[in-house]
Amino acid sequence: MAELLIGQVLAYHGDPFVEGTGAARHMTRGGVLVEGGKIRATGAADDLRAAHPEARVHDYGQALISAGFVDAHVHFPQTAIIASWGKRLIDWLNSYTFPEETRFADPAYAAEIAGRYFDLALAHGTTSMCSYATIHPASVDAFFGEAQRRGLRAFAGRTCMDRNAPDGLRDTAQTAYDESRALLTKWHGVDRLSYVITPRFSPTSTPEQLSALGALWAENPSCLMQTHLSEQTDEIAWVKGLYPAARDYLDTYEMHGLLGTNGVYGHAIHLEPREKDRLREVGAALVHCPTSNTFIGSGIFDMAGLKAAGQVVGLATDTGGGSSFSMLRTMAAAYELGQLNGAALHPAQLWWLATQGSAQALRVADRIGNLAPGMEADIVVIDLASTPVIAQRAARAEDIWEAIFPTIMMGDDRAVAAVWIGGKQAVARAD
Repeated sequence: MAELLIGQVLAYHGDPFVEGTGAARHMTRGGVLVEGGKIRATGAADDLRAAHPEARVHDYGQALISAGFVDAHVHFPQTAIIASWGKRLIDWLNSYTFPEETRFADPAYAAEIAGRYFDLALAHGTTSMCSYATIHPASVDAFFGEAQRRGLRAFAGRTCMDRNAPDGLRDTAQTAYDESRALLTKWHGVDRLSYVITPRFSPTSTPEQLSALGALWAENPSCLMQTHLSEQTDEIAWVKGLYPAARDYLDTYEMHGLLGTNGVYGHAIHLEPREKDRLREVGAALVHCPTSNTFIGSGIFDMAGLKAAGQVVGLATDTGGGSSFSMLRTMAAAYELGQLNGAALHPAQLWWLATQGSAQALRVADRIGNLAPGMEADIVVIDLASTPVIAQRAARAEDIWEAIFPTIMMGDDRAVAAVWIGGKQAVARAD
Protein backbone atom coordinates (compact mmCIF):
# COMPACT_ATOMS: atom_id res chain seq x y z
CA MET A 1 0.00 0.00 0.00
CA ALA A 2 1.14 3.53 -0.73
CA GLU A 3 1.91 5.73 2.28
CA LEU A 4 1.48 9.51 2.24
CA LEU A 5 3.50 11.50 4.77
CA ILE A 6 2.22 15.05 5.30
CA GLY A 7 3.92 17.95 7.07
CA GLN A 8 6.54 20.56 6.31
CA VAL A 9 8.79 19.08 3.63
CA LEU A 10 12.46 19.97 3.07
CA ALA A 11 14.43 18.83 0.03
CA TYR A 12 17.43 20.01 -1.97
CA HIS A 13 18.10 20.49 -5.67
CA GLY A 14 21.63 21.83 -5.25
CA ASP A 15 24.46 22.56 -2.83
CA PRO A 16 23.71 25.52 -0.51
CA PHE A 17 27.45 26.15 -0.11
CA VAL A 18 27.41 27.00 -3.82
CA GLU A 19 23.85 28.18 -4.50
CA GLY A 20 22.83 29.57 -1.13
CA THR A 21 19.48 28.88 0.48
CA GLY A 22 17.92 28.72 -2.98
CA ALA A 23 19.33 25.20 -3.23
CA ALA A 24 16.61 24.09 -0.80
CA ARG A 25 12.92 23.62 -1.44
CA HIS A 26 10.57 23.98 1.51
CA MET A 27 6.84 23.24 1.44
CA THR A 28 4.84 24.44 4.44
CA ARG A 29 2.12 21.87 3.79
CA GLY A 30 3.77 19.25 1.65
CA GLY A 31 3.62 15.54 1.14
CA VAL A 32 5.87 12.60 0.35
CA LEU A 33 4.26 9.59 -1.32
CA VAL A 34 6.04 6.32 -0.58
CA GLU A 35 5.51 2.98 -2.29
CA GLY A 36 7.62 -0.11 -2.85
CA GLY A 37 10.44 1.19 -0.66
CA LYS A 38 10.94 4.34 -2.73
CA ILE A 39 9.63 7.86 -2.96
CA ARG A 40 7.04 7.94 -5.68
CA ALA A 41 6.16 11.65 -5.59
CA THR A 42 6.54 14.86 -3.62
CA GLY A 43 4.37 17.94 -3.79
CA ALA A 44 1.58 19.88 -2.16
CA ALA A 45 -0.23 17.74 0.39
CA ASP A 46 -3.73 18.46 -0.93
CA ASP A 47 -2.71 17.64 -4.50
CA LEU A 48 -1.15 14.32 -3.52
CA ARG A 49 -4.15 13.42 -1.39
CA ALA A 50 -6.50 14.08 -4.29
CA ALA A 51 -4.35 12.18 -6.79
CA HIS A 52 -3.80 9.17 -4.50
CA PRO A 53 -6.96 8.57 -2.44
CA GLU A 54 -5.87 4.97 -1.85
CA ALA A 55 -2.76 6.01 0.11
CA ARG A 56 -2.64 5.63 3.88
CA VAL A 57 -2.11 9.11 5.32
CA HIS A 58 0.32 9.97 8.12
CA ASP A 59 -0.29 13.61 9.02
CA TYR A 60 2.59 14.99 11.06
CA GLY A 61 1.14 18.49 11.34
CA GLN A 62 3.88 21.12 11.57
CA ALA A 63 6.70 18.59 11.95
CA LEU A 64 9.50 18.66 9.39
CA ILE A 65 9.78 15.75 6.92
CA SER A 66 13.33 15.30 5.65
CA ALA A 67 15.62 12.69 4.22
CA GLY A 68 17.07 10.60 7.04
CA PHE A 69 20.43 11.60 8.43
CA VAL A 70 23.55 10.01 6.92
CA ASP A 71 26.49 9.50 9.30
CA ALA A 72 29.62 9.22 7.17
CA HIS A 73 32.17 8.09 9.81
CA VAL A 74 31.31 5.84 12.76
CA HIS A 75 33.06 3.31 15.01
CA PHE A 76 30.17 1.11 16.11
CA PRO A 77 32.50 -0.99 18.34
CA GLN A 78 33.07 2.12 20.47
CA THR A 79 29.37 2.41 21.38
CA ALA A 80 29.91 1.25 24.97
CA ILE A 81 32.89 3.56 25.64
CA ILE A 82 31.42 6.80 24.29
CA ALA A 83 32.10 9.79 26.57
CA SER A 84 35.14 8.32 28.29
CA TRP A 85 37.16 10.99 30.03
CA GLY A 86 40.17 12.99 29.14
CA LYS A 87 42.41 11.57 26.44
CA ARG A 88 43.95 12.71 23.18
CA LEU A 89 43.92 10.44 20.16
CA ILE A 90 46.82 8.07 20.84
CA ASP A 91 45.99 7.81 24.54
CA TRP A 92 42.31 7.29 23.65
CA LEU A 93 43.19 4.36 21.44
CA ASN A 94 45.41 2.69 24.03
CA SER A 95 43.23 3.39 27.07
CA TYR A 96 39.74 2.83 25.70
CA THR A 97 39.46 1.77 22.08
CA PHE A 98 41.87 -1.15 21.85
CA PRO A 99 40.75 -2.84 25.09
CA GLU A 100 37.11 -2.54 24.01
CA GLU A 101 37.76 -3.78 20.47
CA THR A 102 39.48 -6.87 21.89
CA ARG A 103 36.09 -7.94 23.26
CA PHE A 104 34.74 -8.26 19.70
CA ALA A 105 36.51 -11.57 19.32
CA ASP A 106 33.32 -12.85 20.97
CA PRO A 107 30.59 -12.97 18.27
CA ALA A 108 27.86 -12.72 20.89
CA TYR A 109 29.32 -9.47 22.24
CA ALA A 110 29.71 -8.10 18.72
CA ALA A 111 26.06 -8.87 18.02
CA GLU A 112 24.96 -7.25 21.29
CA ILE A 113 26.78 -4.00 20.54
CA ALA A 114 25.63 -3.94 16.92
CA GLY A 115 22.03 -4.16 18.05
CA ARG A 116 22.56 -1.45 20.65
CA TYR A 117 24.29 0.83 18.15
CA PHE A 118 21.49 0.59 15.58
CA ASP A 119 18.83 1.17 18.24
CA LEU A 120 20.61 4.37 19.26
CA ALA A 121 21.32 5.56 15.72
CA LEU A 122 17.73 5.09 14.57
CA ALA A 123 16.36 6.74 17.70
CA HIS A 124 18.35 9.83 16.70
CA GLY A 125 17.10 9.81 13.11
CA THR A 126 20.18 8.33 11.43
CA THR A 127 19.11 6.04 8.61
CA SER A 128 22.48 5.28 6.96
CA MET A 129 26.00 5.08 8.32
CA CYS A 130 29.55 4.15 7.34
CA SER A 131 31.29 2.28 10.14
CA TYR A 132 34.63 0.84 11.05
CA ALA A 133 34.34 -2.62 12.58
CA THR A 134 37.23 -4.35 14.37
CA ILE A 135 39.89 -6.74 13.14
CA HIS A 136 37.50 -9.64 13.82
CA PRO A 137 35.37 -10.86 10.88
CA ALA A 138 32.59 -11.55 13.38
CA SER A 139 32.30 -7.81 14.03
CA VAL A 140 31.60 -7.17 10.34
CA ASP A 141 29.11 -10.02 10.24
CA ALA A 142 27.35 -8.64 13.32
CA PHE A 143 27.09 -5.13 11.86
CA PHE A 144 25.89 -6.20 8.43
CA GLY A 145 23.58 -8.88 9.80
CA GLU A 146 21.82 -6.35 12.02
CA ALA A 147 21.68 -3.74 9.27
CA GLN A 148 20.24 -6.30 6.88
CA ARG A 149 17.58 -7.35 9.39
CA ARG A 150 16.48 -3.72 9.69
CA GLY A 151 16.58 -3.06 5.94
CA LEU A 152 19.19 -0.31 6.19
CA ARG A 153 21.57 1.08 3.62
CA ALA A 154 24.82 0.65 5.52
CA PHE A 155 28.56 0.63 4.90
CA ALA A 156 31.31 -1.04 6.93
CA GLY A 157 34.64 -2.81 6.77
CA ARG A 158 37.03 -4.94 8.78
CA THR A 159 39.56 -2.63 10.44
CA CYS A 160 43.11 -3.68 9.48
CA MET A 161 46.17 -3.19 11.74
CA ASP A 162 49.48 -5.05 11.70
CA ARG A 163 51.58 -2.86 14.03
CA ASN A 164 51.34 -0.45 16.96
CA ALA A 165 48.34 -2.31 18.35
CA PRO A 166 47.99 -4.85 21.17
CA ASP A 167 48.10 -8.61 20.90
CA GLY A 168 44.81 -9.89 19.56
CA LEU A 169 44.23 -6.80 17.42
CA ARG A 170 47.08 -7.23 14.93
CA ASP A 171 46.95 -9.12 11.68
CA THR A 172 49.37 -9.29 8.73
CA ALA A 173 49.38 -7.86 5.26
CA GLN A 174 48.21 -11.22 3.93
CA THR A 175 45.43 -11.82 6.45
CA ALA A 176 44.22 -8.24 6.02
CA TYR A 177 43.91 -8.87 2.30
CA ASP A 178 42.44 -12.37 2.59
CA GLU A 179 39.86 -11.67 5.29
CA SER A 180 38.83 -8.32 3.80
CA ARG A 181 38.39 -9.97 0.42
CA ALA A 182 36.29 -12.79 1.91
CA LEU A 183 34.03 -10.30 3.74
CA LEU A 184 33.76 -8.15 0.64
CA THR A 185 32.67 -11.18 -1.39
CA LYS A 186 30.16 -12.14 1.29
CA TRP A 187 28.50 -8.77 1.89
CA HIS A 188 29.21 -6.19 -0.82
CA GLY A 189 26.10 -5.43 -2.83
CA VAL A 190 23.86 -7.73 -0.78
CA ASP A 191 20.51 -6.01 -0.25
CA ARG A 192 21.44 -2.44 0.78
CA LEU A 193 24.90 -3.23 2.14
CA SER A 194 28.31 -2.07 0.92
CA TYR A 195 31.72 -3.29 2.02
CA VAL A 196 34.38 -0.65 2.68
CA ILE A 197 38.12 -1.42 2.55
CA THR A 198 39.37 -0.19 5.93
CA PRO A 199 42.97 0.40 7.01
CA ARG A 200 42.57 2.14 10.37
CA PHE A 201 45.33 4.66 9.62
CA SER A 202 48.96 4.69 8.57
CA PRO A 203 50.46 4.38 12.09
CA THR A 204 48.83 0.98 12.62
CA SER A 205 49.64 -0.43 9.18
CA THR A 206 53.01 -1.33 7.69
CA PRO A 207 53.74 -0.27 4.13
CA GLU A 208 53.21 -3.91 3.14
CA GLN A 209 49.70 -3.94 4.58
CA LEU A 210 48.76 -0.64 2.95
CA SER A 211 50.00 -2.01 -0.39
CA ALA A 212 47.96 -5.19 0.06
CA LEU A 213 44.82 -3.17 0.74
CA GLY A 214 45.64 -0.87 -2.16
CA ALA A 215 45.78 -3.96 -4.38
CA LEU A 216 42.41 -5.13 -3.05
CA TRP A 217 40.90 -1.73 -3.81
CA ALA A 218 42.33 -1.79 -7.33
CA GLU A 219 40.64 -5.16 -7.83
CA ASN A 220 37.34 -3.82 -6.45
CA PRO A 221 37.17 -0.16 -7.48
CA SER A 222 33.42 0.10 -6.87
CA CYS A 223 34.08 -0.24 -3.12
CA LEU A 224 34.72 2.70 -0.89
CA MET A 225 37.99 2.87 1.04
CA GLN A 226 37.91 4.62 4.42
CA THR A 227 40.70 5.70 6.73
CA HIS A 228 41.83 8.56 8.97
CA LEU A 229 43.90 11.54 7.88
CA SER A 230 45.61 14.40 9.73
CA GLU A 231 43.44 14.31 12.83
CA GLN A 232 45.98 15.58 15.38
CA THR A 233 49.39 17.24 15.15
CA ASP A 234 51.14 14.61 17.27
CA GLU A 235 49.64 11.91 15.05
CA ILE A 236 51.10 13.66 11.99
CA ALA A 237 54.53 13.76 13.64
CA TRP A 238 54.20 10.03 14.37
CA VAL A 239 53.38 9.34 10.72
CA LYS A 240 56.42 11.31 9.56
CA GLY A 241 58.63 9.16 11.74
CA LEU A 242 57.09 5.93 10.48
CA TYR A 243 57.11 6.94 6.81
CA PRO A 244 60.22 9.12 6.34
CA ALA A 245 60.09 8.86 2.55
CA ALA A 246 56.53 10.20 2.30
CA ARG A 247 55.98 13.79 1.22
CA ASP A 248 53.17 14.18 3.76
CA TYR A 249 50.50 12.16 5.55
CA LEU A 250 48.33 11.72 2.46
CA ASP A 251 51.32 10.42 0.55
CA THR A 252 51.52 7.42 2.90
CA TYR A 253 48.22 6.36 1.34
CA GLU A 254 48.86 7.57 -2.18
CA MET A 255 52.14 5.69 -2.59
CA HIS A 256 50.32 2.45 -1.70
CA GLY A 257 47.30 2.84 -3.97
CA LEU A 258 44.94 4.21 -1.33
CA LEU A 259 44.06 7.57 -2.84
CA GLY A 260 41.11 7.72 -5.21
CA THR A 261 37.67 9.05 -6.00
CA ASN A 262 36.01 6.49 -3.74
CA GLY A 263 38.29 7.32 -0.84
CA VAL A 264 36.67 8.62 2.36
CA TYR A 265 39.12 10.36 4.71
CA GLY A 266 38.00 11.09 8.25
CA HIS A 267 38.92 14.33 10.07
CA ALA A 268 41.40 15.93 7.60
CA ILE A 269 41.98 18.90 9.90
CA HIS A 270 45.67 19.74 9.49
CA LEU A 271 46.12 19.41 5.72
CA GLU A 272 49.12 20.63 3.75
CA PRO A 273 48.50 22.56 0.50
CA ARG A 274 49.65 19.58 -1.59
CA GLU A 275 47.26 17.29 0.24
CA LYS A 276 44.33 19.61 -0.41
CA ASP A 277 45.22 19.82 -4.09
CA ARG A 278 45.49 16.05 -4.53
CA LEU A 279 42.27 15.33 -2.65
CA ARG A 280 40.41 17.82 -4.80
CA GLU A 281 42.02 16.54 -8.02
CA VAL A 282 40.87 12.96 -7.45
CA GLY A 283 37.49 13.98 -6.01
CA ALA A 284 38.01 12.12 -2.73
CA ALA A 285 35.69 12.80 0.20
CA LEU A 286 36.59 14.41 3.52
CA VAL A 287 34.45 13.81 6.61
CA HIS A 288 34.04 16.44 9.29
CA CYS A 289 33.67 14.98 12.81
CA PRO A 290 33.10 18.08 14.97
CA THR A 291 32.13 16.60 18.35
CA SER A 292 35.13 14.28 18.17
CA ASN A 293 37.45 17.09 17.13
CA THR A 294 36.51 19.10 20.20
CA PHE A 295 36.16 16.17 22.63
CA ILE A 296 39.69 14.85 22.11
CA GLY A 297 41.20 18.23 21.26
CA SER A 298 42.09 17.65 17.61
CA GLY A 299 41.55 21.08 16.08
CA ILE A 300 39.20 23.06 13.86
CA PHE A 301 38.18 21.71 10.46
CA ASP A 302 38.10 24.45 7.79
CA MET A 303 34.63 23.72 6.45
CA ALA A 304 34.13 27.05 4.67
CA GLY A 305 37.57 27.08 3.08
CA LEU A 306 37.50 23.47 1.95
CA LYS A 307 34.00 23.72 0.49
CA ALA A 308 34.89 26.98 -1.27
CA ALA A 309 37.87 25.18 -2.81
CA GLY A 310 35.59 22.48 -4.24
CA GLN A 311 36.24 19.61 -1.82
CA VAL A 312 33.64 16.88 -1.28
CA VAL A 313 32.70 17.01 2.42
CA GLY A 314 30.42 14.90 4.60
CA LEU A 315 29.47 15.09 8.27
CA ALA A 316 29.75 12.47 11.00
CA THR A 317 29.38 11.73 14.69
CA ASP A 318 32.60 9.65 14.87
CA THR A 319 30.97 7.59 17.62
CA GLY A 320 32.56 7.01 20.17
CA GLY A 321 35.49 9.49 19.91
CA GLY A 322 32.60 11.77 19.06
CA SER A 323 30.46 12.47 22.09
CA SER A 324 26.97 11.93 20.66
CA PHE A 325 24.93 9.61 18.44
CA SER A 326 22.91 12.62 17.26
CA MET A 327 23.42 14.30 13.91
CA LEU A 328 21.54 17.27 15.36
CA ARG A 329 24.23 17.66 18.01
CA THR A 330 26.83 17.11 15.29
CA MET A 331 25.36 19.95 13.22
CA ALA A 332 25.43 22.17 16.31
CA ALA A 333 29.10 21.38 16.90
CA ALA A 334 29.89 22.09 13.24
CA TYR A 335 28.20 25.47 13.63
CA GLU A 336 30.16 26.26 16.79
CA LEU A 337 33.48 25.32 15.19
CA GLY A 338 32.59 27.37 12.13
CA GLN A 339 32.05 30.36 14.39
CA LEU A 340 35.47 29.85 15.97
CA ASN A 341 36.92 29.75 12.46
CA GLY A 342 35.18 32.96 11.42
CA ALA A 343 32.54 31.36 9.19
CA ALA A 344 29.01 30.88 10.49
CA LEU A 345 27.37 27.97 8.68
CA HIS A 346 23.77 28.57 7.63
CA PRO A 347 21.10 26.06 8.78
CA ALA A 348 20.55 25.15 5.11
CA GLN A 349 24.21 24.18 4.85
CA LEU A 350 24.22 22.23 8.11
CA TRP A 351 21.13 20.20 7.21
CA TRP A 352 22.52 19.53 3.73
CA LEU A 353 25.78 18.25 5.21
CA ALA A 354 23.90 15.79 7.44
CA THR A 355 21.85 14.44 4.54
CA GLN A 356 22.85 15.06 0.93
CA GLY A 357 26.44 16.07 1.70
CA SER A 358 27.20 12.87 3.57
CA ALA A 359 25.42 10.85 0.89
CA GLN A 360 27.69 12.48 -1.70
CA ALA A 361 30.73 11.59 0.39
CA LEU A 362 29.61 7.95 0.36
CA ARG A 363 28.80 8.10 -3.40
CA VAL A 364 25.10 7.33 -2.93
CA ALA A 365 23.56 10.79 -3.34
CA ASP A 366 21.45 9.40 -6.19
CA ARG A 367 19.81 6.97 -3.76
CA ILE A 368 19.66 8.49 -0.27
CA GLY A 369 19.98 11.83 1.48
CA ASN A 370 17.19 13.69 -0.31
CA LEU A 371 13.46 13.65 -0.94
CA ALA A 372 12.75 13.22 -4.64
CA PRO A 373 10.93 10.72 -6.86
CA GLY A 374 12.96 7.55 -7.31
CA MET A 375 15.01 7.99 -4.12
CA GLU A 376 15.00 5.30 -1.46
CA ALA A 377 12.40 6.10 1.19
CA ASP A 378 14.65 6.68 4.20
CA ILE A 379 12.93 9.54 5.99
CA VAL A 380 13.07 11.31 9.35
CA VAL A 381 10.25 13.38 10.81
CA ILE A 382 11.46 16.12 13.16
CA ASP A 383 9.33 17.85 15.79
CA LEU A 384 10.46 21.47 15.64
CA ALA A 385 8.96 22.16 19.09
CA SER A 386 10.19 19.08 20.95
CA THR A 387 11.01 20.84 24.23
CA PRO A 388 9.64 24.00 25.85
CA VAL A 389 12.83 25.97 25.27
CA ILE A 390 12.96 24.99 21.58
CA ALA A 391 9.24 25.63 21.13
CA GLN A 392 9.36 29.15 22.58
CA ARG A 393 12.20 30.14 20.26
CA ALA A 394 10.73 28.45 17.17
CA ALA A 395 7.43 30.28 17.78
CA ARG A 396 9.20 33.54 16.88
CA ALA A 397 10.65 32.19 13.63
CA GLU A 398 10.08 34.30 10.55
CA ASP A 399 11.16 31.62 8.07
CA ILE A 400 11.86 27.90 7.98
CA TRP A 401 15.54 28.32 8.81
CA GLU A 402 14.77 30.25 11.99
CA ALA A 403 12.33 27.46 12.85
CA ILE A 404 14.91 24.71 12.26
CA PHE A 405 17.93 26.33 13.89
CA PRO A 406 16.80 25.99 17.54
CA THR A 407 16.35 22.25 16.97
CA ILE A 408 19.82 22.03 15.41
CA MET A 409 21.37 23.77 18.40
CA MET A 410 19.30 22.27 21.22
CA GLY A 411 17.55 19.21 19.83
CA ASP A 412 18.13 15.56 20.69
CA ASP A 413 16.32 12.25 20.23
CA ARG A 414 13.13 13.82 21.64
CA ALA A 415 12.88 15.77 18.38
CA VAL A 416 12.68 12.57 16.30
CA ALA A 417 8.95 11.96 15.83
CA ALA A 418 9.29 9.13 13.30
CA VAL A 419 11.83 7.29 11.17
CA TRP A 420 11.07 5.45 7.95
CA ILE A 421 13.47 2.91 6.49
CA GLY A 422 12.89 1.72 2.94
CA GLY A 423 9.31 2.92 3.11
CA LYS A 424 8.52 1.18 6.40
CA GLN A 425 8.10 2.89 9.74
CA ALA A 426 11.00 1.96 12.04
CA VAL A 427 10.51 4.52 14.81
CA ALA A 428 7.14 6.07 15.63
CA ARG A 429 6.65 8.53 18.46
CA ALA A 430 3.85 10.52 16.86
CA ASP A 431 1.66 9.91 13.84
